[in-house]
Amino acid sequence: MSPRKPNMESSIYFGADGWWHGRVTMGAKNDGSPDRRHRRAKTEAEIKRKVKELERQRDEGRATKAGRVPTVARWMEIYLTDIASLKLKPRSLDDYWSKTRNDIIPGIGQHRIDKLQPEHLERMYRGLLDAGHAPSHVVKVHRILSRALKIAHRRRMVRENVATLVDTPSVDETEANPFTQDEAKAFLETAAKRPTFMRWIVGVGMGFRQGETLGLRWAYVDLNAELFRPEWQLQRLTWRHGCDNPHACGVRLHRFEPCPPGCTTHKSYTRGCPKPCAKTCARHASACPERKGGGLVFTRPKTKKSRNAVPIPPVFIPFLADHQARQEVMRAAAGELWEEHDVVFSRPDGRPLDPRADYGEFKELLAEAGIDDRRLYDGSRHTAGTILNELGVDMTTIMEILRHTQISQTRRYVKGRSHLSKDAMRRMGEFFAPAPPAPDPGPTETRTETADSRAARSRHRRRIR
Repeated sequence: MSPRKPNMESSIYFGADGWWHGRVTMGAKNDGSPDRRHRRAKTEAEIKRKVKELERQRDEGRATKAGRVPTVARWMEIYLTDIASLKLKPRSLDDYWSKTRNDIIPGIGQHRIDKLQPEHLERMYRGLLDAGHAPSHVVKVHRILSRALKIAHRRRMVRENVATLVDTPSVDETEANPFTQDEAKAFLETAAKRPTFMRWIVGVGMGFRQGETLGLRWAYVDLNAELFRPEWQLQRLTWRHGCDNPHACGVRLHRFEPCPPGCTTHKSYTRGCPKPCAKTCARHASACPERKGGGLVFTRPKTKKSRNAVPIPPVFIPFLADHQARQEVMRAAAGELWEEHDVVFSRPDGRPLDPRADYGEFKELLAEAGIDDRRLYDGSRHTAGTILNELGVDMTTIMEILRHTQISQTRRYVKGRSHLSKDAMRRMGEFFAPAPPAPDPGPTETRTETADSRAARSRHRRRIR
């Protein structure tokens, strides 16, 4: 009878099936039972190599965990539900879910994460670009996948994060297109004809983000100290199912076939017909009777710096006081229909302004003011930063007003103007180039003579004599 092998020692033997077998103790499973892994090979030399490799991974702490390795689709679901949701802001988490459902799972979702190869990611990215997605979209997908695989690598579920081996497409930074000073004045003159005038004063004149402006509350407005404190922002979040079976909950809304050409059902959709549902679709949470976490929601700004107080220009104070008085009149007119949210900019019934309607109004104002189309960010934060720079405000102060965490971010928001560059180069040229010679005025006739000239003529006459 052979003596019992010590703990953690591997065993190699030739089986009745004609294969060499090796078993290596890697540690313990989650339930406490021993994690003993099996390898097999046709030759003794090959099985010894495989056993030594397993032992090396165990000793170096690089061995994957015991149990079935999840697919990319399953791991992304675990990562977003249990890990990323503890750290990400709600809007960012919605974006992660959207790109996971629409891009990552259809592209590589069925691969096991430990079998994922760089070429799988490269083919997915190539397909996204061919489908018309911008390079910046592909880069965002890559970052989401890379963060999920980084956690898997940290937990020894994969040997390495293959996303680090892939080069992402080059992204050309979107060029800002802020208002000129004349365009900003024309825009605000047009907005002055509307009840939402003060909303655009704050957005364009102070560089507030849309969510910060619509989420601004009177409790955080100090007219005496002339300060805004953007402690909250208004965002539209995606609804989540509150039921136990999301797939069955949305059964009447599932569509597994694409729309026919010339579809009239979705003709009012600005983005065209929606994509067909997956076989295991768990969407349509907006129709769930127990839905949660969606709709218009007040959330905290992304960073602590974003909540810093911003000085209100003194000239804006009378306008804000008038706006507050008009809102009191609206509250009295609405009576019992008034919904108190304490927002500075509200609808006639007290509810916050809808971000979609607000964006539509911005486009209408552009057309009425005769300004070419541009992004909402261009007409607010980029405009505020650029005009502050044109008025001679230093970059550090602009960073504090826009509440950026890094000055490099502020520089991306400030666009130089060509007339300022021309003026700067004119002054540079005047500094270095010599002044041009004064033109010769030529002979001039005078009616009076100076004393010096009379004395000179007298000396000349004496020399002649």
